[in-house]
Amino acid sequence: MIYDHISRELLNNPANWLVTGSAGFIGSNIVEALLTLNQKVTGLDNFSTGFQHNLDQIQAAVTPEQWSNFSFIQGDIRDIAACATASAGQDYVLHQAALGSVPRSVSDPLNTHANNITGHLNMLIAARDAGVRRFVYAASSSTYGDHPGLPKVEEKIGRPLSPYAVTKYVNELYADVFARTYGLESIGLRYFNVFGRRQDPHGAYAAVIPLWFASLIKGETVYINGDGETSRDFCYIDNCVQANILAAVVQGKWTASSSPEDRNFSANRAEEKRSAVNRVYNVAFGERTTLNQLFNMIRERVGAKYPKAMQTEPQYRSFRPGDVRHSLADISSASELLGYKPLFSVSEGLDEAAKWYMENCT
Repeated sequence: MIYDHISRELLNNPANWLVTGSAGFIGSNIVEALLTLNQKVTGLDNFSTGFQHNLDQIQAAVTPEQWSNFSFIQGDIRDIAACATASAGQDYVLHQAALGSVPRSVSDPLNTHANNITGHLNMLIAARDAGVRRFVYAASSSTYGDHPGLPKVEEKIGRPLSPYAVTKYVNELYADVFARTYGLESIGLRYFNVFGRRQDPHGAYAAVIPLWFASLIKGETVYINGDGETSRDFCYIDNCVQANILAAVVQGKWTASSSPEDRNFSANRAEEKRSAVNRVYNVAFGERTTLNQLFNMIRERVGAKYPKAMQTEPQYRSFRPGDVRHSLADISSASELLGYKPLFSVSEGLDEAAKWYMENCT
């Protein structure tokens, strides 16, 4: 597996990494993974949607020596000076900071624009000026908009259905322009419904999986928007972390013939053309799950510890504005060019996520 090779290389060759949104759900998991690989990591976050307790959990999970390789800057990506300070001396930038949530963007498009477009542009400028090796950024499956095709392939998108989707598409356009104009290598990762530990179950814009875990644990009502037959390609957080690290360091095309037993891995890697960069990739598991199926899977896991949860039935309500009906990713490009191989199915990811939510939502 390519990721195993990359991990061993990184363990022996520490680099400098900037992770924006480092106190958030995805960012904190990336930081933890990099620290366990003995990398030097700088985190940038303004705590608008991230939390100090996520950083505390990282510290508890890694060794004191690994934690000493982490430095934190409390700053805002809307502040170009903060972006420049954080980017100075970095080899790789993994830009995760953003205001997520389609409903939030519908209710507050101006703030979503400021964070997701102005903040993204600030980070591109800072990365360019710092001379980083590569800029990897969180794109979104919302970019596919109203395009009806399934599975979703990177080259075919429709019209955006929300202000959030507009901002994430603009991110891709800006990254492409910076690649062609300034030579800044970049890779965008179109996330499909990432879930897992440290995903906040609270607040008006909580994602469906942590919200349902928390509601079932506490005996609260579970709401399903629509008829429950809406489907998504849910992706466990460890798959997402793998994609980010691969996107930062891979050199080019990896074929199915690549294997962990390839003794010439490093030499072959150096000879590859950089065909993987300056494009976007789907990051998902590649399997469709309906909301009704998801509810039953979560209820089963919560019910194993809280039997009363098995008696809970969901309440159905209106579809949300801006939501697409079905989503399913074609991950063949990420597999072929990045060496991406998701290790956790939805079911396996929910098993792992359940452990965290049982400990943190009671």
